[in-house]
Amino acid sequence: MQGKPEILGILFDKDGTLLDYDASWEPVNRQLALLAAKGDAELADKLLLACGMDPDTGVVMADSLLAAGNSRQIAQGLVDAGSAFDVHDLTVELDRIFAAAADFSVPVTDLAHLFSTLKQKGLKLGIASSDNERSIRAIVQRFGLTDHVDFIAGYDSGHGCKPEPGMVHGFCAATGLSAAQVAVVGDNNHDLHMGRNAGAGLAIAVLTGTGSRETLTVNSDFCLNNITELHTVLN
Repeated sequence: MQGKPEILGILFDKDGTLLDYDASWEPVNRQLALLAAKGDAELADKLLLACGMDPDTGVVMADSLLAAGNSRQIAQGLVDAGSAFDVHDLTVELDRIFAAAADFSVPVTDLAHLFSTLKQKGLKLGIASSDNERSIRAIVQRFGLTDHVDFIAGYDSGHGCKPEPGMVHGFCAATGLSAAQVAVVGDNNHDLHMGRNAGAGLAIAVLTGTGSRETLTVNSDFCLNNITELHTVLN
């Protein structure tokens, strides 16, 4: 790319970016599949496979439903694969499970320290996730980020869903920044495409989620091991 833009704000994805995906979500994915299967373990494994997770290894396929989908999309995928739930009812149950999961999530680093450091540099900070807003706010409170976060958006916050540009536009409206002044940071291509679709100044990939360097490099300006390396690519 020709010269880095001036970045004045960072919009983070949550799962796989702020939180270690495997450590945080493998047990949650198994829980939701068993619930969707109404306790049928064989069906639960089938549902996991259909939504992108190998039930034997726990590995989640990059850009699959479990990697990048929101509660409604995952619920629809589970029903399409054989769950007997109504999609709406299952969405409500998934939102409940995801909100409760915040208590057990594993951060990739000391998030309060990182966010404080970034704020001291004068950066505006936001979190945009395919999870529900309640879950994001639970994470913000648990890890002491309340005073550092300028914007929060989940799939149910009224800004649309990834990879649509609405969450970036909402961040810009809340902070007074232009999209060209924003770096979008995420672990899958939904995040990166959201940034591109919004005209974000940078699309930065991290390898703490379901994506790999091979799946993420083509759509990112930088591909980092994790968010602690952000200082290496920001002005």
